[in-house]
Amino acid sequence: MTESSARRMTTVPPPRLEALVPPRSAAASTRIWSTLPRELASMFRPRAADVAVAVVQEIRRSIPEYARLLEGPFGPIVTGGVEETIAQFIDRLADPSAPREDRAKIFRHLGKLEVAQGRNIDTLQSAYRIGARVAWRRIAEFGQSVNLPTVTICQLAEAVFDYVDEISVLSLEGFAAAQAKAAGALERRRRRLLELLLSETPVAAQTLTELAATAGWTVPDHVVAVAIERREDEPDVPSFDEGILDDFDAAEPCLLMAADHDHLPSLQEHLPGWRAVVGPRVKLADAPTSLRLARRALSYVHRELIPDEPVIWCNDHLSTLWLLTDEFLARELAERTLTPLAGLTVKQRARLSETLLAWLETSGSAPEIAGRLNVHPQTVRYRLHQLEALFGERLTDPDDRFRMEISLRAMRLLG
Repeated sequence: MTESSARRMTTVPPPRLEALVPPRSAAASTRIWSTLPRELASMFRPRAADVAVAVVQEIRRSIPEYARLLEGPFGPIVTGGVEETIAQFIDRLADPSAPREDRAKIFRHLGKLEVAQGRNIDTLQSAYRIGARVAWRRIAEFGQSVNLPTVTICQLAEAVFDYVDEISVLSLEGFAAAQAKAAGALERRRRRLLELLLSETPVAAQTLTELAATAGWTVPDHVVAVAIERREDEPDVPSFDEGILDDFDAAEPCLLMAADHDHLPSLQEHLPGWRAVVGPRVKLADAPTSLRLARRALSYVHRELIPDEPVIWCNDHLSTLWLLTDEFLARELAERTLTPLAGLTVKQRARLSETLLAWLETSGSAPEIAGRLNVHPQTVRYRLHQLEALFGERLTDPDDRFRMEISLRAMRLLG
């Protein structure tokens, strides 16, 4: 029998027994226990150990996951849990009104252990149902042997499954609490890892590797950082796989992922309602640089220096990012390089600037430049004569030509 088939067989009680345990209200549960004879507790208590052994054996046979665990250090915990479950059932028979909160701790603890062991709560719930069937079988056999009234045996069946319902809920509470705690701890580790990876202060590789292991993140050789912001008022916060580190709660949200991550080409589909700027592909140690450039590009989108799209790729705008790396220096260079234009009117300066840039970019003839600027070739010739008069031999010096071109390109970007 495979694990999956065993699990399917133990998930649902037999129909005949399931009919005995429809959903019950708190009042109905109280009624069930209050109508049972108190002396049943003393009758069942001597047989509790045998029932516990039978339950453990059936769990071992039906649930392979527990069968393996029963052979190891977890075995006493399972066995002790079964014995405590049966003991509490008998105690409830003896005194249904006794406080139960302290006793409930064990079942919440069992739920928490399932999280610690990496199992789904269904496995524990299956064990409870197996225990209920074994207990019911023993109760029925014993009841018939001592001639218990049929109505009492039916009430005991109701009590058994009411009890299983109760402890299942308690274990589910413990499971959910532990799961939430584990998820919160994991999220904190992943946020801390993202913070360290994007920190401008170098962090030891060993520290990052150890934290990545506890955060469930496979360390790649190359990464891209993604600066993100809302395009809509309240976009949904997407859920990514473990390969992507994200922080949507930060003042400046961002992502970090392997440069070859499957989601990267289709990032727009995974971020509806968000604007994303993908930084350059870099080595892991340079992740802060990728994010810094992505955020700079995002600021240029706001200033309309880079076209606005749902996903913007820094690799498509490297020249803009380089030219405007330091706007003060760009303006200083332009002011010094283009000094001959300073004495002109604004319109004259604009016309000669665009003509000079077209000439530097193309080294073309007057007709070619005229076509590019959509003016008459004679107009271009006139302007070129003006530029020769203003700049003289600088127009033939390679270094001056380079400085002129980057200055004009930068000023065109900056308006």
